[in-house]
Amino acid sequence: MDSFTGLHRAGDPLLLPNAWDHACARALAARGFRAVGTTSLGVAAAAGLPDGAAATREQTLRLALVLGSEPFWLSVDAEDGFSDDPQEVARFAQELYAVGAVGINLEDGLGPAGRHAAKIAAVKAAVPGLFVNARTDTHWLGDGDLPETLRRLDAYQQAGADGVFVPGLTDPDRISALVGALDVPLNVLYSPTGPALDRLTDLGVRRVSLGSLLYRRALGAALDAVADIRSGRPPRGTTPSYGEVRALSGADGPGAPGGKVRPPAPCPPARPW
Repeated sequence: MDSFTGLHRAGDPLLLPNAWDHACARALAARGFRAVGTTSLGVAAAAGLPDGAAATREQTLRLALVLGSEPFWLSVDAEDGFSDDPQEVARFAQELYAVGAVGINLEDGLGPAGRHAAKIAAVKAAVPGLFVNARTDTHWLGDGDLPETLRRLDAYQQAGADGVFVPGLTDPDRISALVGALDVPLNVLYSPTGPALDRLTDLGVRRVSLGSLLYRRALGAALDAVADIRSGRPPRGTTPSYGEVRALSGADGPGAPGGKVRPPAPCPPARPW
């Protein structure tokens, strides 16, 4: 099936790179990635705002508006939905879907599992076609308790989540245990010190996200380049030309193969800008 959901395959997981602006997303699509996510850290840092503090609702929606019409599947990192009210989260999900997003990532931040499940249920009721990736932070912010992780993930899949996400989970045995216990695709965050992509594939993971890694690597590359120049050396690494970067904003610039086909959002709300 040629759909975003269909990209979550056992034996051939979705490798999802995460962008923070239009040029980055188009460049990734030009490298053959049919789906691109956004990174909340990159969006927040680029705007001078804190990540994970519900401060970037407008910036997140604006980026979705820019990327949603591009010829790749777009999944949006929406922190916790920018509200504790499930109906407010559902309205935000409708806005994302209306501008072209096909997926949303919602994190529990170790808040009440029941509240997060209610958000998931509200989003699925309002926008059934939106792929909800429900994240639990038991391994990211907590102590990695496996029974608690399973309890939360089960609540989220029962609420209608299309996939579940456990950033910070790198132990192969725990990954395998979760895969065996879940009815929906497991998403893990790639770690340079964790299992490689082929190992994650063997374990049954069906989605591997890069999170803020590319943004942090880009920032590191900028610092390395200026250090090289200051030291009298030409900067190392890949440097796209001015023309190549400019082309990324053009209507005939590089894109991903294939297109997106999905029904329009029900009763799209007015945009808040």
